Amino acid sequence: MSDEGLNILHVTPEASPFVKSGGLGDVVGSLPRALRRQGHDVRCVLPEYDQIPLKYRSRLEHLLHFRTRVVWREEYTGVNRTVQGGVPVYFIDNKEKFNRGTLYDSPDRHVQFTFFIRAVLEMLPKIDFQPDIIHCHDWQTAILPLLLEENYSSFDFYSDIKTVFTIHNLRYQGTFGPGIIDDTLGVDWDHWHSGRIRHDGMVNFMKAGIEYADKITTVSPGYAREIQTSEYGEGLDYALRMNSDDLEGIVNGISYQEFDPAEDEEIYSTYDRHNFQGKRKNRRRLKSEMGLAGENDRPLLGMVSRLVDQKGIELLEGIGSEIVDLGFQFVVLGSGRGRYENHLQLLAEKYPDMVAAAIKYDFTLARRIYAGSDFFLMPSQFEPCGLGQMISMRYGTVPVVRETGGLKDTVKPYDEEGGTGITFSEYSPKALLTALEKAAELGHDREELEKLQKRVMKKDFSWNNSAASYDELYRSLEG
Repeated sequence: MSDEGLNILHVTPEASPFVKSGGLGDVVGSLPRALRRQGHDVRCVLPEYDQIPLKYRSRLEHLLHFRTRVVWREEYTGVNRTVQGGVPVYFIDNKEKFNRGTLYDSPDRHVQFTFFIRAVLEMLPKIDFQPDIIHCHDWQTAILPLLLEENYSSFDFYSDIKTVFTIHNLRYQGTFGPGIIDDTLGVDWDHWHSGRIRHDGMVNFMKAGIEYADKITTVSPGYAREIQTSEYGEGLDYALRMNSDDLEGIVNGISYQEFDPAEDEEIYSTYDRHNFQGKRKNRRRLKSEMGLAGENDRPLLGMVSRLVDQKGIELLEGIGSEIVDLGFQFVVLGSGRGRYENHLQLLAEKYPDMVAAAIKYDFTLARRIYAGSDFFLMPSQFEPCGLGQMISMRYGTVPVVRETGGLKDTVKPYDEEGGTGITFSEYSPKALLTALEKAAELGHDREELEKLQKRVMKKDFSWNNSAASYDELYRSLEG
């Protein structure tokens, strides 16, 4: 490896702005740019899905094509390229594999992503890029370290490549019947018999990544500790404990160029912590847009979330009226499980002046909720890292979070001497309500609340710190 800069390839199933389903896409959209600023040659590669908007697909330059073998299959592989934010981004093109109208729900997704990994590895000498580090993200890419060791490492070009595997969410593991060993993976059965790719009688891609990568990371130190326990380990806690010497938690960052209340054209009025009048204007306009009437001094509680079990939405089901009784007005944006959508819609119908529920995804409204709310709610059952709490603080909105994973790492409990948010530990409606009582008390003291809002805006959650930690991790693999 070079002392001056490393060749790093991020292999990912998604990346913003091209295609994303969650925080993974945001991470891979931002981290490579931060690493390039440190002097590394960083590139990305992902599948060329049909969901990628035409404005990005029309920019792609076709570099080359070849055939990729997946056991008995021999498939066309196109390699297309663009540059985003100074980062070269490659796309693996195969219409049959990736024009599915879905990212991860195809019944043969084991074939899709095995093809993708083999295509990536075979692309590298053809584009004349020899990575020092291949950094893989989540289960869809987790078998790369295995295939690299089994099928490619004996060739000089690949022999010195090191691998890093990042777990963004351990719940999704990529599990398939053992028949794929011969039919799709094309690796020796010793990997199965040793247990290194086997879990509960199935081939487990996530476990393969844990076992074969040179280093394992996850997206916060708290989550790295939690997933080594039976409560949060999703059945793989034993494998993570066995590989704990190679496991490290590094908190994600957010793009301070994308999320900047002083420059954000999507919000009603720009502002910073030295000119807070714009924050107050956003609050008034958001309430008006969402139909929340009455006294403008009522504290505004915002929430932008997928409405799924992980996000703790069930905790709200029994305390909606109590939240209103505390004096909050509440605006929530999101979609997901029908049960939660219905509950929030009914709550908004019951309290039309106090609660607004937008059951959809709306980029602009999300920005306006971050900017216009006094408090931002994240009562997650578990949260590997979380970006919402960091974005909310960037916009001077105080997070109310459960102490789990990255939320605990990034939000420190508020008191008059310090802290950055309102936190609670027990996963229960009662504990959440107690936290909201504390937030309501603060929310009715506008002077103290604005003092805290300006304090949280001083926090630095940019990618600079995270990129420095990844740089150190990569350097530890030298030699």
